[in-house]
Amino acid sequence: MLGALPGNSEGHFEDVEFLKLHEEILNDNHLPPSGLTEEHDIDVSVYHREKLKTIINIKNRLYKQWGWKDPRTCLFLDVYKELLPDARYVIIVRDHRSVVSSLLQRDFSDVDKKYMARGAFDRFIWKTFRRKRRLRKYYNDKAEYYLKVWIAYNEEILKNVKTLPKDTYVVLSYALLNEEDARVCAYLKKHWNLALKYFNFKEVYKEKLMNEPIDTDSFIENKYLIHKAEQLEDNLKYYMALA
Repeated sequence: MLGALPGNSEGHFEDVEFLKLHEEILNDNHLPPSGLTEEHDIDVSVYHREKLKTIINIKNRLYKQWGWKDPRTCLFLDVYKELLPDARYVIIVRDHRSVVSSLLQRDFSDVDKKYMARGAFDRFIWKTFRRKRRLRKYYNDKAEYYLKVWIAYNEEILKNVKTLPKDTYVVLSYALLNEEDARVCAYLKKHWNLALKYFNFKEVYKEKLMNEPIDTDSFIENKYLIHKAEQLEDNLKYYMALA
């Protein structure tokens, strides 16, 4: 699993085999390996399909039940439907405002750390005069693109959910996990016969790692994109098994 990085001191928990292959595919398509793209039609070559098949075959031989988590998976759902016809999907939907807010704050923190690592005088100038102006410009430059990325990912989720049998997926609001974690676990065990051990979500969840959301709408000039994102959220709520 992917361990701790500056953006998450507790670790990201992505399966490194799938993560690295997703990054390879994106790189070969001249797209950012981070997966921050609004591109829908991403070519997965025969070479990469065979590598995916190999990983899947090894996992199937080693484990009776297994899975992975990597947001980039959303970009390749059509491929995974072919390679894993019996897969089950746990889809965690997070509202567009908190996602865009999180991405903006995470990325700007890297800029902030760069300036705060300089000498005392430079730090003073940065904090007193330049930081606030630079932050607003950064948010203005990036917010709309990150919203487009959120829309692209969730369009792929919605498109694929519509084609899946109802007993093969569960769509959950991420806000539900903090209060209804026991019910979610019981639902997965009952409906999919998974051998899961329940852990209290509140003992695992680190609220201090979550940034306070900012008003992202004020940084987005194209208000139609906000409407489009809200409509997508409403459409995904239709498929939620636990509300």
